[in-house]
Amino acid sequence: MKQFQPSESLPVGFLLALTGGLLDAYSYLNRGEVFSTAETGNIVLLGINLAQRNWGGALHYLLPVLAFTVGILAAEWVRRRLDGSAGLVRLHWRLPLLLAECAAIVVVSFLPMGRLDPLANIIISFTSALQVESFRNIQGYGCVTTMCTGNLRSGTENLFHWLSRREPKAPPKIRVYYGLIGCFILGAVVSGLLTPLLAQRTVLAACLPLLAVFFLLLRGKEREEKLA
Repeated sequence: MKQFQPSESLPVGFLLALTGGLLDAYSYLNRGEVFSTAETGNIVLLGINLAQRNWGGALHYLLPVLAFTVGILAAEWVRRRLDGSAGLVRLHWRLPLLLAECAAIVVVSFLPMGRLDPLANIIISFTSALQVESFRNIQGYGCVTTMCTGNLRSGTENLFHWLSRREPKAPPKIRVYYGLIGCFILGAVVSGLLTPLLAQRTVLAACLPLLAVFFLLLRGKEREEKLA
């Protein structure tokens, strides 16, 4: 059986997709109907507001897009600085990014809803970009844990290959892609259920799967060091 890096394991992917769905639903329900983890909707709404000459509305959707872009750049900078580093730096480069995402979520939970919604969306979009850039493969397959369109395409394509000619490589891919979509939906459901109870504090629920991923990677790193 093929062995994968801890960051590519199925539990890690499912936990991150759960986080993505929770955060996206949270920002839509609580922070001005913005999709903080998937920028396609924001870009469409940006274009609509530009067409209507609603400059304030355009800015409302532009800011999370820009924050997401900066987050991608930041993730690549951290990876280049820490990946393969020697000496005192022993943590896997993804671990501090996970902690940064948790810290940002805690900050967002204390921001009052209303006039500070743009700041909350900027923070969530930035940290979501860290996640999407840091975890790009699950069990060797290219995936995204903060949105579903690409996963839906890949999962359905492999479903066709299985139904049409019983392609033996298709079932594992179907399980990964549709599993990620299911966990994303579950995260949105959790956010929807918690929002009436916790309002702005609902976002704190996203820290639980993120911390679980952190400890899974940390344990995997320790195992690798023992075998080295």
